[in-house]
Amino acid sequence: MAGKRKVKNRGKPDGRTRSTRDREAGAEAARKGRKKTEEKGGATGAEALKLVIFAGILFLVIRAFLFQTFVITSGSMENTLLVGDFLVVNRAAIGSRVPFTDIRIPGYSEPRRGDVLVFDPHHEVDMTLVKRLVGLPGDTLEMRERVLYLNGGARDEPYVVHTRGPDDFDPDMIWQRDYIVGGPRDDYRPTRDNWGPLVIPDGHYFMLGDNRDTSLDSRYWGLLEGWRFEGRAVGIYFSYNRGSPRPFPWIREIRGSRIGDRIR
Repeated sequence: MAGKRKVKNRGKPDGRTRSTRDREAGAEAARKGRKKTEEKGGATGAEALKLVIFAGILFLVIRAFLFQTFVITSGSMENTLLVGDFLVVNRAAIGSRVPFTDIRIPGYSEPRRGDVLVFDPHHEVDMTLVKRLVGLPGDTLEMRERVLYLNGGARDEPYVVHTRGPDDFDPDMIWQRDYIVGGPRDDYRPTRDNWGPLVIPDGHYFMLGDNRDTSLDSRYWGLLEGWRFEGRAVGIYFSYNRGSPRPFPWIREIRGSRIGDRIR
């Protein structure tokens, strides 16, 4: 009887065929690829989140201590500043407060007479104003027939405009009696265009709007404490005619000639 022929198993010792091994190898490679992609995607998402957090912190630091923006909504500083001007405010110049505290970081300069400054007024909560600084501590200020006198001499103010009617008395100005040269006087009756002379005490400043006939400023609400300053207005980065009746004035009524102007 002829002997039986032995048939060799051409597969691996585990008995799998080549096609099965290939399919399993492909599936394993795909699984590893998906795992790497998921790990890479997770790492990318974490890095993106870190970047967003860092950018947010950097923005808050810059806004709190270096620069902020401010938009003009009234005509009290015309024609230096117009309604619809967007300002860059240098907070580092004269120092700034740490948010939510009474701590103030010193600036690299002092408030200067003639500066256009942004500040937090004492007479209105949650309001920020911009006016021109005209009186420093120790100054004597007076106005006669719309002319401002500083320490006895008339000031040259080419930026000032006058836009409306006759002079008038306002009872809000009575606070000035306590700062009159020579002491308080019961007969003192200040008006918009005629008041003083006043002596500015230590730690306080006198602010005026450039549009003298429409500005509610230190003449009415009083002296400003130095710690209330938020920064020095330095330039205009955007401007449009906010009072235009045309639709989309921020696109159709852009004042291109004012963009980039320095504030003087």
